[in-house]
Amino acid sequence: MNRLTLPVLLFVAAVTGICLGATAPLTALRLLEGGASAAQIGILSALPAVGMMLAASLCARLSRRFHRRQLFQACLAVCLASVALLEPARHSLYALAGLRLGMGLGMGLVIILSEAWINELSSDQRRGQSIAVYTTAYTGSQMLGPLLISLLGTDGPQVIITVSVALGLAWLTLLALDSSDVAVSEEDGVRSFSLMGFLRLAPTLCMGVLFFSFFDSVILALFPVYATANGVGPAEAALMVSVILLGDMCLQLPLGWLADRVPRSTLHLACGLCVLTIGASLAWLISGSTLLWPMLFLLGAAAGGTYTLAIVLIGERFRGQDLVTANAGAGLLFGLGSVLGPVVSGGLMQASSAGLPMALSVAAGVFVCTALGGVWQARGRLAAS
Repeated sequence: MNRLTLPVLLFVAAVTGICLGATAPLTALRLLEGGASAAQIGILSALPAVGMMLAASLCARLSRRFHRRQLFQACLAVCLASVALLEPARHSLYALAGLRLGMGLGMGLVIILSEAWINELSSDQRRGQSIAVYTTAYTGSQMLGPLLISLLGTDGPQVIITVSVALGLAWLTLLALDSSDVAVSEEDGVRSFSLMGFLRLAPTLCMGVLFFSFFDSVILALFPVYATANGVGPAEAALMVSVILLGDMCLQLPLGWLADRVPRSTLHLACGLCVLTIGASLAWLISGSTLLWPMLFLLGAAAGGTYTLAIVLIGERFRGQDLVTANAGAGLLFGLGSVLGPVVSGGLMQASSAGLPMALSVAAGVFVCTALGGVWQARGRLAAS
């Protein structure tokens, strides 16, 4: 194995995180300034998730046909085109829709293949730490996107040029990988289940991914709305979102270290229980409790842990093309959760002032129920062995 493979994959993941973190708010803010309706902004904001679901449906077929480096370079080229054309297309809703869909397709394939590749390179003894490094790199760089916008503004092409240069550098770093890193072996070319089969085989892992994408989209899109409706100022509401994302970023490495030393399915359940507890208490916390800020930090960490541990457990259970198919299933569910989160939570928020805590609590409760089943299954497999 080329010793540069893991650093290259981490750099590519970081660049895709910056790309999404910068272009999503940039597109939304430009649309708002141009007089687009909330519905139009919402539809365009959901298109990258739709593109990711399309990527999941194509991933297994493409990975059998092309070498991984070819796929990564093609995907980054699609992302680069989708970013570079944002400036000339800024006044056309249809052109922007096509570019955002293309962005989701390219990024979706990169994320799915990166997670599968890192899992493949990791030993089971250090799998938790390896995946935690990856998720930290992606989440941390995603947070840099809004910072770019705050520094460079939305009017000119500065943000687009910066992200385009980063994508070009990521494309070039893939040339550092040699043929031993990109060839697909014969035994890896056969898979034993389909995307739908993955949903039946690993419901706990599926719910972990689905819950986190639901949570992530709700926090980014609707938490500031919920906070301001409860008397919090806009600046403080935005800071609350940053604290949640900071908890997600900072505590994945300790969770990954812990996942290599304790039963992973039990730790997965513990993360779900933590989110359920804090989510159910959110209406009380936001009313003025001194525990609010540390609980928001812990909320982000535990929610991020449900995703990190799901990817770790996928790598523990699957190999070869089955691993690619499982990660593609995770990508499909991530896109689905990103679409469902704002839709379901927005509807509940219209019906009740506690709609957002209700949505998070119900989603976390469903995950906890399936995670309990995962713990029992893990104990059964251990007893059988």
